[in-house]
Amino acid sequence: MNELKDRINKVISTAGIKKTDFAKKLKVSQAFISQLCAGTSQPSDRTIADICREFGVNELWLRTGEGEMFRAKTRETEISEYFERVLSDTDEFQRRFISVLSRLSADEWRLIESMAQKLAEETTKNPEDN
Repeated sequence: MNELKDRINKVISTAGIKKTDFAKKLKVSQAFISQLCAGTSQPSDRTIADICREFGVNELWLRTGEGEMFRAKTRETEISEYFERVLSDTDEFQRRFISVLSRLSADEWRLIESMAQKLAEETTKNPEDN
Protein backbone atom coordinates (compact mmCIF):
# COMPACT_ATOMS: atom_id res chain seq x y z
CA MET A 1 0.00 0.00 0.00
CA ASN A 2 2.74 2.41 -1.04
CA GLU A 3 0.83 4.64 -3.40
CA LEU A 4 -1.73 7.32 -2.73
CA LYS A 5 -4.12 5.68 -5.20
CA ASP A 6 -4.01 2.48 -3.14
CA ARG A 7 -4.83 4.39 0.04
CA ILE A 8 -7.74 6.19 -1.65
CA ASN A 9 -9.06 2.83 -2.87
CA LYS A 10 -8.74 1.51 0.69
CA VAL A 11 -10.75 4.45 2.07
CA ILE A 12 -13.52 3.69 -0.42
CA SER A 13 -13.55 -0.05 0.30
CA THR A 14 -13.38 0.46 4.07
CA ALA A 15 -16.28 2.93 3.88
CA GLY A 16 -18.22 0.21 2.05
CA ILE A 17 -19.46 2.58 -0.64
CA LYS A 18 -19.23 2.83 -4.40
CA LYS A 19 -16.97 5.29 -6.15
CA THR A 20 -20.04 7.24 -7.28
CA ASP A 21 -21.15 7.71 -3.67
CA PHE A 22 -17.59 8.64 -2.66
CA ALA A 23 -17.58 11.27 -5.42
CA LYS A 24 -20.94 12.65 -4.29
CA LYS A 25 -19.75 13.05 -0.69
CA LEU A 26 -16.70 14.95 -1.93
CA LYS A 27 -18.71 16.94 -4.49
CA VAL A 28 -16.47 15.87 -7.36
CA SER A 29 -17.14 13.85 -10.50
CA GLN A 30 -17.10 10.08 -10.52
CA ALA A 31 -14.67 10.27 -13.44
CA PHE A 32 -12.22 12.21 -11.26
CA ILE A 33 -12.47 9.58 -8.51
CA SER A 34 -11.81 6.86 -11.08
CA GLN A 35 -8.71 8.77 -12.19
CA LEU A 36 -7.52 9.07 -8.58
CA CYS A 37 -8.09 5.36 -8.00
CA ALA A 38 -6.18 4.50 -11.18
CA GLY A 39 -3.35 6.86 -10.31
CA THR A 40 -3.76 8.93 -13.49
CA SER A 41 -4.66 12.07 -11.50
CA GLN A 42 -3.46 13.41 -8.18
CA PRO A 43 -5.81 14.95 -5.59
CA SER A 44 -5.47 18.59 -4.66
CA ASP A 45 -4.79 19.58 -1.06
CA ARG A 46 -8.48 20.49 -0.82
CA THR A 47 -9.58 17.04 -2.05
CA ILE A 48 -7.26 15.40 0.49
CA ALA A 49 -8.69 17.61 3.24
CA ASP A 50 -12.24 16.74 2.12
CA ILE A 51 -11.51 13.00 2.18
CA CYS A 52 -10.05 13.31 5.67
CA ARG A 53 -12.98 15.37 6.94
CA GLU A 54 -15.76 13.28 5.37
CA PHE A 55 -14.34 9.88 6.25
CA GLY A 56 -12.35 10.56 9.44
CA VAL A 57 -9.07 9.67 7.75
CA ASN A 58 -5.70 10.60 9.21
CA GLU A 59 -4.13 13.05 6.73
CA LEU A 60 -0.58 11.82 7.37
CA TRP A 61 -1.65 8.26 6.56
CA LEU A 62 -3.48 9.35 3.40
CA ARG A 63 -0.51 11.36 2.12
CA THR A 64 2.35 9.05 3.18
CA GLY A 65 0.98 5.75 4.46
CA GLU A 66 2.45 6.44 7.90
CA GLY A 67 0.43 6.08 11.08
CA GLU A 68 -3.12 4.86 11.53
CA MET A 69 -5.70 5.06 8.77
CA PHE A 70 -8.29 6.82 10.91
CA ARG A 71 -8.06 9.71 13.34
CA ALA A 72 -8.88 8.93 16.93
CA LYS A 73 -12.41 10.12 17.66
CA THR A 74 -13.34 12.17 20.66
CA ARG A 75 -16.23 11.04 22.82
CA GLU A 76 -18.25 14.00 21.49
CA THR A 77 -17.61 12.95 17.89
CA GLU A 78 -18.66 9.37 18.60
CA ILE A 79 -21.88 10.56 20.25
CA SER A 80 -22.62 12.99 17.44
CA GLU A 81 -22.09 10.31 14.79
CA TYR A 82 -24.31 7.91 16.71
CA PHE A 83 -27.16 10.42 16.87
CA GLU A 84 -26.77 11.21 13.17
CA ARG A 85 -27.11 7.48 12.41
CA VAL A 86 -30.15 7.11 14.69
CA LEU A 87 -31.87 10.12 13.13
CA SER A 88 -31.26 8.87 9.60
CA ASP A 89 -31.95 5.21 10.36
CA THR A 90 -35.33 3.57 10.16
CA ASP A 91 -34.95 1.63 13.42
CA GLU A 92 -37.95 2.98 15.27
CA PHE A 93 -36.97 1.36 18.58
CA GLN A 94 -33.68 3.27 18.73
CA ARG A 95 -35.45 6.53 17.93
CA ARG A 96 -38.08 5.96 20.65
CA PHE A 97 -35.44 4.90 23.18
CA ILE A 98 -33.32 8.02 22.55
CA SER A 99 -36.46 10.13 22.77
CA VAL A 100 -37.26 8.68 26.21
CA LEU A 101 -33.67 9.23 27.38
CA SER A 102 -33.81 12.85 26.26
CA ARG A 103 -36.70 13.52 28.65
CA LEU A 104 -35.16 11.98 31.79
CA SER A 105 -34.80 14.20 34.82
CA ALA A 106 -31.52 14.64 36.72
CA ASP A 107 -32.85 12.32 39.46
CA GLU A 108 -33.70 9.64 36.90
CA TRP A 109 -30.17 9.89 35.42
CA ARG A 110 -28.68 9.49 38.90
CA LEU A 111 -30.83 6.39 39.45
CA ILE A 112 -29.64 4.89 36.15
CA GLU A 113 -26.03 5.66 37.08
CA SER A 114 -26.48 3.97 40.46
CA MET A 115 -28.01 0.91 38.81
CA ALA A 116 -25.15 0.74 36.29
CA GLN A 117 -22.60 0.90 39.11
CA LYS A 118 -24.38 -1.92 40.96
CA LEU A 119 -24.45 -3.98 37.79
CA ALA A 120 -20.73 -3.39 37.25
CA GLU A 121 -19.99 -4.43 40.84
CA GLU A 122 -22.16 -7.52 40.45
CA THR A 123 -20.39 -8.63 37.29
CA THR A 124 -16.95 -8.30 38.89
CA LYS A 125 -17.89 -10.28 42.00
CA ASN A 126 -16.45 -13.70 42.54
CA PRO A 127 -19.12 -16.31 41.66
CA GLU A 128 -18.37 -18.07 44.96
CA ASP A 129 -19.58 -14.95 46.86
CA ASN A 130 -23.22 -15.68 45.93
